[in-house]
Amino acid sequence: MTGNSNWLRETANHNSKMLDLFAQDDKRTQQFSVTLDIVDEPLYADFSKTHLTSSAIDQFIALADQQGLRGMQQRLFGAEIVNPTEERAATHSAERGSGDEIAVDNAKMLRNRMYALIGAIDSGLFGEIKHLIHIGIGGSALGPDMLCDALARNHDRYDVHIVSNIDGAALQEALKACDPQHTMIAIASKTFTTTETLRNADSALNWLRENGVDDPYGRCVALTAAPDKASEWGVDDGRILPFAETVGGRYSLWSSIGFPFALAAGPEAFDQLLAGAATMDQHFAEADLAENIPFLAACVDLFYCRGRMAQTRAVFAYDERLRLLPDYLQQLEMESNGKSALLDGGKVTEPTAPITWGGVGTDAQHAVFQLLHQGSHEIPVEFIASSTPGHDLDAEHHAILLTNCFAQAAALMTGKSSDDQHKHYVGDRPSTTILVEDVTPAMLGALIAFYEHRVFTNAVLMGINPFDQYGVELGKAMAKAMSAEGNAQFDPSTEALMAKAGLK
Repeated sequence: MTGNSNWLRETANHNSKMLDLFAQDDKRTQQFSVTLDIVDEPLYADFSKTHLTSSAIDQFIALADQQGLRGMQQRLFGAEIVNPTEERAATHSAERGSGDEIAVDNAKMLRNRMYALIGAIDSGLFGEIKHLIHIGIGGSALGPDMLCDALARNHDRYDVHIVSNIDGAALQEALKACDPQHTMIAIASKTFTTTETLRNADSALNWLRENGVDDPYGRCVALTAAPDKASEWGVDDGRILPFAETVGGRYSLWSSIGFPFALAAGPEAFDQLLAGAATMDQHFAEADLAENIPFLAACVDLFYCRGRMAQTRAVFAYDERLRLLPDYLQQLEMESNGKSALLDGGKVTEPTAPITWGGVGTDAQHAVFQLLHQGSHEIPVEFIASSTPGHDLDAEHHAILLTNCFAQAAALMTGKSSDDQHKHYVGDRPSTTILVEDVTPAMLGALIAFYEHRVFTNAVLMGINPFDQYGVELGKAMAKAMSAEGNAQFDPSTEALMAKAGLK
């Protein structure tokens, strides 16, 4: 799809309405749904409430052949270069045991090192540890935060706090919740040069020092692909947990960046997370494209983003345990595929990643669903739900939650006619639904891997690189120029703002 998408726009805009597609094919639900067993628990993906047709899928499969998707999958799992701008492989799948044997063995060795440190903490080698403050930003924080929030709430092993914002209020809130005599600090930075992370880490060490901890550095764990820099900063080599340079930040929760979750829930839970992801890896690599869940999801994405020019994609988790998933997906999808350059260096002339946004049901229904049902934008919606509740309260709670989820998807499609325009619902608005048996470590691992492979498939079909992120660098460089001593000059508006804020 490195050229134009006229064929896709023609296909997408001359389709029947969804209700007509169901009327024409009484097996549409089965044809556009896939069930995958994740460690003996089903993941059910329903794409039938979209405008996709069998002929559209055939066209996407032809596009996949044209763009060499199967070859790119082999390169991805084979630890070959798939990030040409940085001349790197992308070996996050090796962290969960999928792909190149050397990369898998290296990941296993480093994971065992992490487990050994967790064992030392559990045994009291660092004293009685009750709290962990994990300091990172971007992928070094979003992934661990989501994992701990979803899967470690009911564990009483350790009290974990994730801090990412340079705003001191965020760190201060975590510090107030912890006893410095019983706290460890995890510093997560791929390069170990991230300004916000190291500033927060310095303040956390000062807090330990000011509260009577004799050796603050002895309470620090470094999670990084630059162990030498962590050592120079002051962390002992025995508490540095490296990961491969070929593991990108937003793909790194499978590595030592997942340390806070492994500590909070235990190594067994972390192994289950990896096992679920590996099941999705195998499905993505081996399943026919017509029944391949990440591929079909990417077809939906491109159908609406490029075919019908939908600018956003909404994700709603109808499970409180997955409330941070939309935040996680914002980085995964928009940092990966929010690009304007093709792999060959040419300029992208079509839309790439839509703007990802969302929330948690049923809260979002009472806030933003008005626009989804009656607004002027066509917004593809994704619903995610679990058959099993994450609580032991009255079962009616979960029944109400699920009926709301399924009803919203049905209402978006069917709409409701009325002579009163204020009460008219146009309907024919697309949604997909992912229903899992339960939010277990294995299932969440599979879900995250599904989204990773979906992003990768989109990128291959569009001819872009999902693994670099140069777009975040310019603002960082200008911020450093502002904070550095010197005579850096900016535009009049920025100069005025700096002066009013007391920065000049």
